Amino acid sequence: MDTNAVLDIMWILICGILVFFMQAGFTLVEVGFTRSKNAGNIIMKNLMDFCIGSVAFWAIGYSLMYGESISGFIGTPSLLFDNAKEMHSLFFQTVFAATAATIVSGAIAERTKFTTYLIFSLLMTLVIYPISGSWVWNGGGWLAQMGFTDFAGSTVVHSVGGWASLVAAALVGPRIGKYNTDGTSNAIPGHNIVLGMIGVFILWLGWFGFNPGSQLAISGDNVTAVSGIFITTNLAGVAGALAAMFVTWIIYKKPDVSMTLNGALAGLVGVTAGCAVVSPFGAFIIGLISGTVVVFSIEFIDKKLKVDDPVGAVSVHGVCGALGTLLVGLFATDGGLFYGGGFDKLGVQAIGVFAIGAWAAVASFIILYILKVTMGLRVTKEEEVDGLDIHEHGSNVYND
Repeated sequence: MDTNAVLDIMWILICGILVFFMQAGFTLVEVGFTRSKNAGNIIMKNLMDFCIGSVAFWAIGYSLMYGESISGFIGTPSLLFDNAKEMHSLFFQTVFAATAATIVSGAIAERTKFTTYLIFSLLMTLVIYPISGSWVWNGGGWLAQMGFTDFAGSTVVHSVGGWASLVAAALVGPRIGKYNTDGTSNAIPGHNIVLGMIGVFILWLGWFGFNPGSQLAISGDNVTAVSGIFITTNLAGVAGALAAMFVTWIIYKKPDVSMTLNGALAGLVGVTAGCAVVSPFGAFIIGLISGTVVVFSIEFIDKKLKVDDPVGAVSVHGVCGALGTLLVGLFATDGGLFYGGGFDKLGVQAIGVFAIGAWAAVASFIILYILKVTMGLRVTKEEEVDGLDIHEHGSNVYND
C-alpha cells in the first residue's frame, strides 16, 4: 500500500473518531434541554442506539447501502461484513448511521418507552437509513445517477433522522403539561442549558470530521478541497448562530440562548449537503438562511402543528437538512442557478429531498404504528410524572 493510500485511510479513521464523539454532543444537548429526572434515560438511549446501530449496520445495513446496486434502489445484501480492505469505510459509515438514529431520541424525549426506542433504532440503522442512503452514496443509486448532490448528508443523514423524528413525536404525543385545553403551548425549560451548550460545541467539533471526512481522502490535491470544506462548514455554523440570535432578539426582544444554539446546528446541518461545492460566501448565506428558518420552524411545529419536540430536532435536522440540500441547487458553483446553471440542478435536488423525506416518513410511520398498537410507544402517566430514570432504570443521575 502506498503512502497516499495509508494517509487517506488514516484521515477517514480520524474523522470517523470525531463523528463518533458527536454521540456525546447529542447526549449533552438532549440532557441539557430536558428535565433532570430523565437524564439517565437519555444517556442510555444515546449509548444504546450507537451500540445497537453498530451491530445492525455491520450485520447487514452496510451491504444494503454499499453493496452492488439492485436497480438503483438497494444494495445487494450480505451478512456480517468482513472485507478487510473496506473496514475503514465500514467504521466511517457506521458512525454516520448512528447519527441518523440518535436524532430521533431528542424529539421523543421524556415520555417514550425505552424498549420501543431500542427496536426503532435497530430498524433505523438496519433498513431505513441504508436503503435511502444507497440511492445517493452508492454509485449505482438512482438519485446518484440523476446527479443529486448531498456531499456529507444534509438529507441522507440529517433529514432522514428529522422526518423520522416528526413522525415519532406526533405518534407518541406531547409531554404532560405541554399544551393547555385551549391549544396554547407551555414552555418546559431544560434543566441545564450549560450542558446543552457544551453539547453544541462537541457537535460543532464533530462536524469537522463529518464534512471534511466525506472527501474520503486527504492526499495530493484533496488537501485543498478538505481545507475549503473546513471553511464552508465553520462559516455556515457561525452564520446560523448569528442569524438565530438576531432573529430572536427582534421577535422576543432578547437574544434567546437555546434558539441561538439551535441556530448554530441549523447552519451546520444546512451546509452539509453542499460544503464541497459552494463558495465560502455561499456557505455563509446558507447558514444565515438556515439559522433564520430554524427559529420560525420551531415555533410553527410547536404552536401550529402541536408537535412536542423538546430539542428542536425536526426543525434543525429535518427542515434545515432539506432546505440546505435544496440550496445546493442555487449556490453550487458548478451548475447552481445563481452561477448560470439554470433550474436543472434545483429540480434534481427537489426530487431527492422529496423522495428521501417520503421514504423516511412512511417507513418510520409503519414501524412506529406497529410498535404503538403492539408494545405501546409511551410510558404511563405515573412514570412520566415521576421521571423515566426511576421507572425505566431504577436510579437517578443526580443524587444529593
